[in-house]
Amino acid sequence: MNPWIIANVLEIKKWTNNLFSLILRADIEPFHAGQFTKLSLYDINNNNKKIQRAYSYVNSPSEKNIEIYIVRVKNGKMSNLLYNLKCGDKIFIKKKSFGFFIINEIPDCKNLWMFATGTAIGPYCSILKEGKNIDRFNNIILVHAVRYYNELTYLPLMKELYKKYNGKLKIQTITSRDKSNKDSLTGRIPILLQNNSLEKKIGIPIESHTSHIMLCGNPAMIQDTYLFLKNYRNMKKHLRRSPGNITIEHYW
Repeated sequence: MNPWIIANVLEIKKWTNNLFSLILRADIEPFHAGQFTKLSLYDINNNNKKIQRAYSYVNSPSEKNIEIYIVRVKNGKMSNLLYNLKCGDKIFIKKKSFGFFIINEIPDCKNLWMFATGTAIGPYCSILKEGKNIDRFNNIILVHAVRYYNELTYLPLMKELYKKYNGKLKIQTITSRDKSNKDSLTGRIPILLQNNSLEKKIGIPIESHTSHIMLCGNPAMIQDTYLFLKNYRNMKKHLRRSPGNITIEHYW
């Protein structure tokens, strides 16, 4: 059984008009970094019908507070209800967590690439904050793609993690509609792979015999990146029954 339990809203961090983080406290069971949970509440605009959505943790399993990074979707029922919560409100959360997008499922390799779009940076924050079973990788390359530079909400945390890993962690931000920051690449992940801009900037090649790829976020990014890696880098999906080089977490 996996019952719904009460989660207390401690804080709501509104980063932009569309991006926010929920800070919750709830008596959930221990989870693995990279997993996701489900939140639920009653829709007061629809006869108090209970609605639910899946969201990944930003916090590490060892942290007391639960942190969820959310995009406010226009006309989205759940995200707008969550956005308008107040400190002290209560919502529902699943007692047990879900998913296999965790570091223990990743095979040993020299270079681990972590690709994220938007709020899908969450699982990587959780994994890197926890830091378990990371030593077996020589390099970890964290790539976060957003539309505008001000949507890089967790860049300060990423910079803290960069210092923590003493050169093991490489960080590359990408903006698709904003050229204001010289350190960020401009474009979409699949295109920056096709024209070799990303690997050139990082200085590490993506090779099937040295690299493993984690993809999390926008389905279009995942599909296009997967096809590029399959067709041009001789990579395939990683499954327990059939080991490969690509691990995928769809975000919607």
